[in-house]
Amino acid sequence: MALGKQVEESIDDAVLNLRNALAFAARHERPPVCHLVSKIIMELEQMKSWDEMLDKVDELVDKSSED
Repeated sequence: MALGKQVEESIDDAVLNLRNALAFAARHERPPVCHLVSKIIMELEQMKSWDEMLDKVDELVDKSSED
């Protein structure tokens, strides 16, 4: 089951805002703040990738159960 379009768009918006925050933080904040913001960005992007991968696994499982 793929992420809903609204959820995916909200994640994309959040990532965009976090990237802007990271750019600002890189100039004005301490390194741990930048690290945490970049980690959140990475985890949101990985969530989308994991969801796509799980969809493919589900397709393979469904396909093998039909055989």
